[in-house]
Amino acid sequence: MPALDHRLGIDVGGTNTDAVILDRSDRVLAKAKVPTTQDVTGGIVAALDAVIRAPGADPARITHAMLGTTHATNAVLERRRLQRVAVIRIGAPATLGIRPMFEWPADLTAAVSAGAAIVAGGIEFDGRDLAPFDGEAVARFLATVAGRAEAVAITSVFAPVSPRHELEAAEIVKRELGEVSVSLSHEIGSVGLLERENATILNAALGAVAGDVARALGEALAAHALSPVTFFAQNDGTLMALDHALRYPVLTIGSGPANSIRGAAFLTGRSDALVADVGGTSTDVGVLVNGFPRESSQGVEIGGIRTNFRMPDLVTIALGGGTVLSGDGDQVRLGPRSVGYRLRQEALVFGGSTPTLTDSAVAAGRAALGDRSRARAAARLLAAAARRADAELADAIDRVKTARGDMALIAVGGGSILIPDQLPGVSEVIRPDHFDAANAIGAAIASVSGQVDRIFHFGPGGRQAALDEARDEARDHAVAAGADPATVAIVEIEEIPLAYLTSPAVRIKAKAAGALGGLCGPAADPPPGRGHESMEIGIRGET
Repeated sequence: MPALDHRLGIDVGGTNTDAVILDRSDRVLAKAKVPTTQDVTGGIVAALDAVIRAPGADPARITHAMLGTTHATNAVLERRRLQRVAVIRIGAPATLGIRPMFEWPADLTAAVSAGAAIVAGGIEFDGRDLAPFDGEAVARFLATVAGRAEAVAITSVFAPVSPRHELEAAEIVKRELGEVSVSLSHEIGSVGLLERENATILNAALGAVAGDVARALGEALAAHALSPVTFFAQNDGTLMALDHALRYPVLTIGSGPANSIRGAAFLTGRSDALVADVGGTSTDVGVLVNGFPRESSQGVEIGGIRTNFRMPDLVTIALGGGTVLSGDGDQVRLGPRSVGYRLRQEALVFGGSTPTLTDSAVAAGRAALGDRSRARAAARLLAAAARRADAELADAIDRVKTARGDMALIAVGGGSILIPDQLPGVSEVIRPDHFDAANAIGAAIASVSGQVDRIFHFGPGGRQAALDEARDEARDHAVAAGADPATVAIVEIEEIPLAYLTSPAVRIKAKAAGALGGLCGPAADPPPGRGHESMEIGIRGET
């Protein structure tokens, strides 16, 4: 891997695609913002072309490229480019009551499912077999989907305790179907069978999308004679190596907001604050904790599907620079439609005929864009819209806070001109330099992380041995994702004693992060399961 020199960060949003180039001292050398295209890939190519031609850029020195993208999210929402997935659940007879994909929207099921089977097997919470694994049933099912299934998703009851039944099933898939893509639930989600199964199926379905993005980025870089090491941003505001992203594409779904929160931390030097990222279509309000996005403690719904992998804890509201205004006076309505990337053609201040929240910000004196005089005819509507938008933003801030008292708010994103200087519950509004490119900067400066969230049963070494094991496993995951082993450190550790168990136990959550590097080839495989002495813990019970 080449020594770190200049970094290219790219973030794809619903309205704009941003790109930045940073040097070894984390100085912003160049930045660019272009409209996101319908195929998304075109926006990436245009942003790359614009940023390497910007004054201060030296493309020959770009050694690393980091991408945060909405490709995975859009594919699920729009039901396009999804692979056909054969779903195997190892849990009969205990889990026959609810079939796989039971609550999925019909159109998404039709786009993804190549068939599903529930076979005997699974693990008890203490690591014993729930039932003997029926490998012959797996082989019989695979024979019925051969030629139709493009990927296979395998989920076993309590696989986070022991993945052995999933690994046995994966070997059968390899024997029966060849080199088809296989997603294993113990590598993706936590305890909570149905949510973990959903996340695993989505991961399998997104394999082709991840491949398309990787090829598009590679071709765009090659067209400019660039060959940097490539990383993808993931949901917790850190990076993973390209091969890791191709294996776990579902972990990129929340990368956009996470990038913005990490960028806000970098641009301000703050480790704890509220962050409002305002784009052209929506506003994400999150919380910065110890320099990283606070993670959601609830299962996250994606495209109507409940999952349980880590995602930023956000409140998202339909307020953006392109939000269309309608009504009059106190009856003003904000959105939900947005003019999106056509803002400069349709907004009043740019000579268009559609009132937007950008017009409202200009009329209120919060921004100097376009021709303010063009907004005078709609002055009453625009003033009412500003009051309504401020109230909705204040409500979102109140919902995301978990403690009393005012907190600093970092305003980022191209649409952050909408945010007033004073808001209830906010001690100060911070507007850093390069606020409009915080998302791409967040991708460029991100570290690489690994995380573990498990129950540890005390052995001979007691509590300290359990803590050491959690730290070691988190470090192993960070290195597997692409971190330089020499720089990996524990950035967060939490322990929660548990009662009513037959032996002393504690839940430990550990997170490790490190600088880029340490991989001379493809990302290493994730660490194997730790056996019977530990297990992941989720919000819900396994079944």
